[in-house]
Amino acid sequence: MALCILLLLSLSITVIYSSNQNLAIAQTIFSAVGLGLFFLLRNIDYRFLGSVIKPLYIIILGLLVITFILGIETRGSVRWIPIGPFNLQPSEFAKPLIILLLADFWSKNYASWKNIFKSFLIISPIYLLVFRQPDLGTTLTLLFTWFGILIVSQISFFKLLSVVIGGISIIPIIWFNLHSYQKERIFSFISPQQDPQGIGFHVIQSTIAVGSGQFFGRGLGRGTQSRLQFLPEFRTDFIFAFIAEELGFIGSIIVLSLYAFLFVLGFKILNNIEDRFGELIVVGVFSLLFFQIFVNVGMNIGLLPITGITLPLLSYGGSSLITTLILLGLVSSVSRFGTKKAEMRIFSIN
Repeated sequence: MALCILLLLSLSITVIYSSNQNLAIAQTIFSAVGLGLFFLLRNIDYRFLGSVIKPLYIIILGLLVITFILGIETRGSVRWIPIGPFNLQPSEFAKPLIILLLADFWSKNYASWKNIFKSFLIISPIYLLVFRQPDLGTTLTLLFTWFGILIVSQISFFKLLSVVIGGISIIPIIWFNLHSYQKERIFSFISPQQDPQGIGFHVIQSTIAVGSGQFFGRGLGRGTQSRLQFLPEFRTDFIFAFIAEELGFIGSIIVLSLYAFLFVLGFKILNNIEDRFGELIVVGVFSLLFFQIFVNVGMNIGLLPITGITLPLLSYGGSSLITTLILLGLVSSVSRFGTKKAEMRIFSIN
């Protein structure tokens, strides 16, 4: 897992360096901090974290509220708290908290209607605060994570189907609460050619970038779509299109293969876990990563609406990158301490 992570981080820093050396240096710093937390969590028995979930919940809620007071507005959204030269995005750090919270809850409760409602009610303040920033991408990611963990909570098929139908039925309510630019992104996905210089611009330029890379790519630093600023947000939301243009089909396959390898490791870990809490943590982490990878790549190639979801371990950004490494650190901890033979240990250096 560590080797796979290092390869993805190296690719991220390399392609970002080809466009902006200063941002590559910042990404290297973020990677170093994230890797430090990854190896720290890897050596901490994840079962110990169950005792700090409530304090973490209060801290994250507090940071999300502070975001509305001290946060800076970027493109109509207030998501970041300025801390010196860097910006902190609390909604990203809500991801591991949500997973720990739900894993702890479902490891102690069965899937009754009361508990299903309670599991959603417990974390709904975080969803609402993130949605009001507004950050639709992170909200959808957190909702999918809740649903992914719910699936393995020994829920009956009837209850699961009812939850799906209930979720579909509230889509009109969600739609009317979306901002105009969020609705435009969905319209752009359906028919981008109707407004190629407006709402359809992102989708069209992204697909052009992916296609222009062909098999071997244009080469690092030679992508015309990104270099000439036709491809927007090419270091964050559209980094997959950026990689596809400069490294071609080969580069895209390498990226997807590394992600696939991570998921194979995840399934292997699941087969060896004997602890319910650890099992739910792994399911939650890989549900979240799957959703982010699937949606980001889908919107980069024009198959899904643009939602502003970053590509794990590749997109530029400190909060997103560090959070992903924290999540994988939790998985690694479960892999080390989550078997029958593993004794309760708070910390290990072996």
